[in-house]
Amino acid sequence: MDNGKVIEVKGLTKKYKEVTAVNNLDLNVYKGDVFGFLGPNGAGKSTTIRMLLSLITPTSGSVKLFGQDLIKHRLEILKRIGGIVEKPDFYLYLPAIKNLEILGKLSGADVSKKNLMEMLELVGLDKRANSKVKTFSHGMKQRLGLAQALLHDPELIILDEPTTGLDPQGIKEIRDLIIHLSEDKNKTIFLSSHILKEVQVIANRMIIINKGTTQIEGSVEDLLNSDTLSVTVEVNDLQNAANTIENSQWKKFLKEKNKTTLIFEIQDDDIPVLNKFLVENNVEVKSLVPVRSLENFFLKITEGGAE
Repeated sequence: MDNGKVIEVKGLTKKYKEVTAVNNLDLNVYKGDVFGFLGPNGAGKSTTIRMLLSLITPTSGSVKLFGQDLIKHRLEILKRIGGIVEKPDFYLYLPAIKNLEILGKLSGADVSKKNLMEMLELVGLDKRANSKVKTFSHGMKQRLGLAQALLHDPELIILDEPTTGLDPQGIKEIRDLIIHLSEDKNKTIFLSSHILKEVQVIANRMIIINKGTTQIEGSVEDLLNSDTLSVTVEVNDLQNAANTIENSQWKKFLKEKNKTTLIFEIQDDDIPVLNKFLVENNVEVKSLVPVRSLENFFLKITEGGAE
């Protein structure tokens, strides 16, 4: 495998008559990555994922997985991949374990009771193994979908919006499971998600695409460190602070204010300078909290992007 690349995409393009869904896309995913695949609606994320899973054929460009050409080695490659595209479907009137057994047989996975129960335990559903899927919440069905995707012990897991429609607890459960699969099971994860805070927490590398084209790719930490910070300053007297800022060089950096806080977008080196300015102008600062926000970075990169 070339330099540990699990996914290598070059010049990937998909056209539908007059519409170009993916346009000359390049990306690289390395062994052990949790790779965030980001972009606004209509950016070409789902189309790209379908091409990675050979569900649709590219118009042009190449896809290599595990160093092999996807078209030439399709069946061999797919045996090493597990994935969820959109919401998983099940036989609702059958128990969870029976669903896994049927779906596992179709994919040639180990459907011994031991393996099925291990997968259910991994996703936190072992106590509901014999419950009918129609009694499951949306989040439980998502986790059962992950169990199905993991049955054959894949090296690469491709997840298309796995937390869509989940409540905060369900999102946390999926996040914890992805971290466990990466850190404890040594899986490579390719994750498409709209929930940018989750990607910021769990991904080590990412790409942002817009209108089917790469906007930026790299280490999450490096990309965010190169960007401005969102700095929340809590003050005792908001009116006094706002007036002081209004008549200063800091006015252009003030992005938001509410009952007790001012929010600035500034560089790391500006933080102590801002704090000194406020104190010297008799603004009592209760707290100053800098945050590197993937959401702000994403919006800046995709500004004016696809609808």
